[in-house]
Amino acid sequence: MKYRSRTDIIAMILQAAINGATKTRIMYGAYLSYAQVKEYLSFLIEKDLIRYEEGSAVYKLTQKGVQLLRVYEDISDMITVNDQKNSPTSLS
Repeated sequence: MKYRSRTDIIAMILQAAINGATKTRIMYGAYLSYAQVKEYLSFLIEKDLIRYEEGSAVYKLTQKGVQLLRVYEDISDMITVNDQKNSPTSLS
């Protein structure tokens, strides 16, 4: 797997939890270890990007989390090279 930035990992977690997900589902969806997913979920809860629902044991995105995921996806779309004419080597 290629290198993933912290931002990429956070986006994968948010994407995995968009419709609600357990810790295990997020762990597999974002390709993280149990220790990593615990650390990231704590951080995301602290930043009010995700919330934990006690009764159902499910993590869900907050409005702020949905907004961050949209912005991340928009930026990714803008900087993704889709064809050869946009590649850095063909700009000369």
